[in-house]
Amino acid sequence: MSTVPLTETHPFAGNDRLLIGIVLSVLTFWLFAQSVINVVPAMKSSLDISLETLTLAVSLSGLFCGCFVVASGGLADKFGRVRLTVIGLVFSIVGSGFLVMSHGAVLFLAGRVLQGLSAACIMPATLALIKTCYEGKARQRAISFWVIGSWGGSGLCSFVGGAIATGLGWRWIFVFSMVAALVSFLLIRGTPESRSESAQNRKLDLGGLFSFVTALVMLNLFITKGHSWGWSSGLSLSMLSGAVLATLWFIRSGLRKGDEALIDFALFKNRAYSGAVLSNFMLNGCIGTLMITSIWLQQGHHMSAFQTGMMTMGYLVTVLVMIRVGEKLLQRYGARLPMMFGPVIAFVGVALISCTFLDKTVYIGIVFFSYILLGLGLGCYATPSTDTAVVNAPEDKVGVASGIYKMGSSLGGAMGIAVTASIYAMLLPLGMAHAAQYALLFNSALCLSSMLASAALLRKPRKHSGAGQRHTQS
Repeated sequence: MSTVPLTETHPFAGNDRLLIGIVLSVLTFWLFAQSVINVVPAMKSSLDISLETLTLAVSLSGLFCGCFVVASGGLADKFGRVRLTVIGLVFSIVGSGFLVMSHGAVLFLAGRVLQGLSAACIMPATLALIKTCYEGKARQRAISFWVIGSWGGSGLCSFVGGAIATGLGWRWIFVFSMVAALVSFLLIRGTPESRSESAQNRKLDLGGLFSFVTALVMLNLFITKGHSWGWSSGLSLSMLSGAVLATLWFIRSGLRKGDEALIDFALFKNRAYSGAVLSNFMLNGCIGTLMITSIWLQQGHHMSAFQTGMMTMGYLVTVLVMIRVGEKLLQRYGARLPMMFGPVIAFVGVALISCTFLDKTVYIGIVFFSYILLGLGLGCYATPSTDTAVVNAPEDKVGVASGIYKMGSSLGGAMGIAVTASIYAMLLPLGMAHAAQYALLFNSALCLSSMLASAALLRKPRKHSGAGQRHTQS
């Protein structure tokens, strides 16, 4: 790997080989690691792990990705985006290997943690690489394919996971993940290093990182374990209190340290950037829809993991098509319109899926159609949102800013899954259909919240002449 210090001039022009390598690296998390959403019953039958621990593991990789993604973005700016991508691929290979070999909780949970750390390295580093290696419409195209890897991968994960688990066994999911990571490494290898010169003297905020991780882990434990511990038990209240105190300390410390903090709160002075991060967090929370729908179809209607995965094919097709359409909408209308319209379409889709009281035949048809709507909404939103976050990030902090944006994706998904699973478990005494219905209604509310965040924080674009004009907002 060659190392060329990056200044304000970027002589290297990204090519399709690099772009394919980047997309494959993103797929190791969003396609393969996220496949566990649809194969929990299959894993439970071959592992000596409780169902509660498996449910926790579903959100664990997203949680650790969210915990460390911002710090990794800063490290990418300082030590090199190519280098952090390679480190992430190594974590992915080792973590997937642990999952392949696991028979108990220790290796399985360790593998999920490493997959989360892998994503924390890969997401901000590759997004920053796109900004530094591609320009203009080439960058928008590259971002579209990067988004296909993340959003499209998450749409395909249920089908791929179910198909592989049914045909070969769930462990093969992670064998394929290791192969994808190796191919990605070979394609990215040789890319000139990219880093921010102004980040060389920036130190990692270890105190901020510790308080941030502490807050998120305690909050996740409160959400996922609170029902079994008892919401008012001493242990649950200790977790909640610890999360609140750690959060307050993190914010106080961050405001005092300014741009030396783990999260530079000054970035959020840009309304468009704040809108992209907040709406992204909310909309990613609705990934819990995939998990609850999968559980209801498999346990309530006795469908196989493969059949459940087939239900998401409409989502896959529409999200992949709409990602490029979202790029064109961005160029023509600016980011605000698709970032509002997309979550509304997703809301309609999730609300329809929540009709668990319907007859099986009718409900299956509704779910298939609703997944198409979900793909339309998320695909319409994805590229404008990602582009808004990247364009409104300062050049010398693009890694950190990209890390915060992807933190919104990972933590939104992790917390969305955790809260959705908690609602489902808490309401199971009312019956599986009612529990699934209310858990899904929570996810529909997250879609509406995403739309409101975009509407409130993104200004209407000024009138412009000519398609393709940039819509940078502040």
